[in-house]
Amino acid sequence: MRLVLFDIDGTLVPGASSEARFARYLWDRRALGLRQLLAFAWFCLRYFPRYGRHVMQKNKAYLSGHGKAEIAALARDFVAERLLPSLYAPAVERLRAHEAAGDRVALLSGTPQFIADALADALGVEYAHASLCASSGDHYTGAPPVRHPYGPTKIDAAEALARQTGLPLATAVAFGDSITDAHLFRVVEEAVAVQPDKRLSEAAEGAGWEVLLDRMTAPGKAEAQEHEPRY
Repeated sequence: MRLVLFDIDGTLVPGASSEARFARYLWDRRALGLRQLLAFAWFCLRYFPRYGRHVMQKNKAYLSGHGKAEIAALARDFVAERLLPSLYAPAVERLRAHEAAGDRVALLSGTPQFIADALADALGVEYAHASLCASSGDHYTGAPPVRHPYGPTKIDAAEALARQTGLPLATAVAFGDSITDAHLFRVVEEAVAVQPDKRLSEAAEGAGWEVLLDRMTAPGKAEAQEHEPRY
């Protein structure tokens, strides 16, 4: 039995990130108002000096003022209506194969925890470790996330999952799509680059990591992915 870590955005969910899709879903449901838009803009201005080009990944202020229970319910509907139909089938097949082999599967992503939890429930996956958005009482605030597994910090999250499952990280399997996942890839036994961006594809070739690639992908996709934030 091994711990198997699946990234979400770009790995299980191709194309636009799950969080960007969720924000659009909130807009379509008229759950984003002037308060959230102003909070989002203010976050960019206030925290750009700290986060630089990563400021958008840290910006969860569109949740400002919303109740946690309300957002969790909307996330469940969003996953059922928009995320599940768009999952990358080859990655889901590998997830099911690991489950059938008796491995412990966990979702590990920088997407908000409420999206990861909803997707894990929909897939029947027991473990999910993702971004914890700042809150006060039962409502979200416009502050930076309390936890954001991204790049090197995914290793910390993976270690937490290893402790939770009682399975060593050194024998784990990790699936990811971005060069930022290479940090995690280097500390597990087996790594799988799923439709990787250009830099991860090059790193995978050098390190001998498996590449799971849809051969029908249009030319230039890897280059385009290189410029899109991934979690």
